[in-house]
Amino acid sequence: MLERPWLNQYPEAIPQHLSYEQIPVQEYLTRAYHKHPEKIAIHFLGKDVTYKELYESAMKVAHYLKGLGISKGDRVAIMLPNCPQNVMAFYGILYAGGIVVQTNPLYTERELSYQMKDSGAKAIISLDILYPRITKIMKETNLENVIITGIKDFLPFPKNLVYPFIQKKQYGFSVHVEHRGSNHLFLEILKGTIIDPIEVTYDFEEDIAILQYTGGTTGFPKGVMLTHRNLISNASMCDAWLYKCNEGEETILGILPFFHVYGMTTVLILSVMQSNRMVLLPKFDVDTALKTIAKQKPTLFPGAPTIYIALLNHPDIAKYDMSSISACLSGSAPLPVEVQENFEKVTGGKLVEGYGLTESSPVTHANFVWDGERIKGSIGVPWPDTDAAIFQMDSTEPLAPGEIGEIAVKGPQIMKGYWNRKEETDNTMRDGWLLTGDLGYMDEKGYFYVVDRKKDMIIAGGFNIYPREIEEVLYEHPAIQECVVAGIPDPYRGETVKAYIVLKEGETVTEDALNTYCREQLAAYKVPRIYEFRKELPKTAVGKILRRTLVDEEKEKLKESEAKSS
Repeated sequence: MLERPWLNQYPEAIPQHLSYEQIPVQEYLTRAYHKHPEKIAIHFLGKDVTYKELYESAMKVAHYLKGLGISKGDRVAIMLPNCPQNVMAFYGILYAGGIVVQTNPLYTERELSYQMKDSGAKAIISLDILYPRITKIMKETNLENVIITGIKDFLPFPKNLVYPFIQKKQYGFSVHVEHRGSNHLFLEILKGTIIDPIEVTYDFEEDIAILQYTGGTTGFPKGVMLTHRNLISNASMCDAWLYKCNEGEETILGILPFFHVYGMTTVLILSVMQSNRMVLLPKFDVDTALKTIAKQKPTLFPGAPTIYIALLNHPDIAKYDMSSISACLSGSAPLPVEVQENFEKVTGGKLVEGYGLTESSPVTHANFVWDGERIKGSIGVPWPDTDAAIFQMDSTEPLAPGEIGEIAVKGPQIMKGYWNRKEETDNTMRDGWLLTGDLGYMDEKGYFYVVDRKKDMIIAGGFNIYPREIEEVLYEHPAIQECVVAGIPDPYRGETVKAYIVLKEGETVTEDALNTYCREQLAAYKVPRIYEFRKELPKTAVGKILRRTLVDEEKEKLKESEAKSS
């Protein structure tokens, strides 16, 4: 048994072990409906939805899906932004016994086709504006039915009348779909009558609730099989970590998209589990977010570093009251220390870095929010019921504190495996341990640190260089808003260090000045050899900067250069 020094670090309020009710995820909505039927479950751009309305709508969706032939284990895709229909569809699919496949609304036809074919989804619930994209790929997939809804469907009057004109101006076209054949309208489904719950027998530990696709930042997206046990255990861990929060009294800001596992667990599932109110935004817009925070007064705000950075750099942030925010768990990317400190000054709440993967539902580590020691630059300690270790590369041999190796985790939130990918599952899972692909170390106190992704490590001139270390230094520069460091091809050193930088509005800095700054804080071999200033950096929908996209751009430039020279 590995030593677990972090157990001594837990505040008394956080249990080391939790007990989980062996019920399916959707049972928590049933409970919230019976306990708090008139309580607001969702606030969306001025429209409120009660737990009674949410439950009844989800149940209508479930019965309609059953009528379309959806049975236990069938996959149903959701291609929606954060909106009430997404939540209703999510729980409706589960009530019908189906498996949810969350899909990014920004997917191209090629990306959508890949995911639909890979998952074998029989139906998709989508935005009206995306309907033409779906029709083009239906013949090459198993999709048989399309359920269409629009943002306007859950907007209050008169926004619901104005929105179609805004949408047509934005996209240049409008879509009209009739409720017949393989096309179905969400609002028509909700006109149905309430029917008794559908009887479905569940295996808590084995039955898949979600087929959650990885971001594809390191290759083709893989379908991660997350069971009811995985999701309930991780949401329960999150609840235990936020032990000062009160059931039914919190408001959670839902900016993180639900098609990302982080937003799905910490907002969509946790909020319903605790009968709290979720405030949803269909996309991240800085002005809208600040106005929503000031008016709706969320107490919990799961997010990503790029979201907090964008808010902090808004020129009018001082005009908005953000004091309602009590706790923020930051994930998806490393949280710069400067961002953490500045956000806490502005809000008076706590912002802590956590860590996780799609394969772990997603959270495995976090810093203490209120009590207990917080260590800057650390991802914190493992959550209750979660084991963690640092293994030697390509083995399960544990390393001593301070030694860098691969972070491995084990616990009830760890996935069942990859959908139809046994070989990749076997390569990632060893004796119950999930090999994360992240390099890190554990200190003597049991706190963990991420050095970098195994695939992101730069090897230049024989030296191992970790981009995160350089990025932390750059983020401390007063002129820099965002940055990412990558290893790009170099004929002499193998790879060389390049920094891509977005400056704060109104700020200027030269390459020479940055070079001097970095040399004062980094060993010479770690200092970037190239600096590129950009207006923005490529990101995933959840705000993770796409380092691989930048590296691919460099490789293409090199190919073109070599072709011209030959």
